[in-house]
Amino acid sequence: MKCSFIKDSGEKCEANAVKDSEFCFFHNPDISDEEKREAQTKGGANRALTIANPLPAIQLATPSDAVLLIADTINRVRAGTLDIRVANCLGFLSDKLLKAFEITEINDKADYIKVILEKRLRR
Repeated sequence: MKCSFIKDSGEKCEANAVKDSEFCFFHNPDISDEEKREAQTKGGANRALTIANPLPAIQLATPSDAVLLIADTINRVRAGTLDIRVANCLGFLSDKLLKAFEITEINDKADYIKVILEKRLRR
């Protein structure tokens, strides 16, 4: 639900309303001006993610390792034990890692073909 506050311009506030309220955080009359100023001062600091229990380190040397990481991440999200922001980051980085493995494999094959061609040209 959107905030019910009407601005001086006559436009309705487009922010999402706070749970169990018809107003967003900054237009909610139940929240003191001091709390609103403090929230503005802190900015996104309240949303910063801190991990109390870091995930265990895992080896990521092969594409299969990356697949296991993705599967583990999915299972932790489904179980509700992994913050979705961490999961999104792991998904993004896993994608980059798999792409790097793919490029490395292609480069290795190209190098191998180059060596074979050079040997044949020397004959």
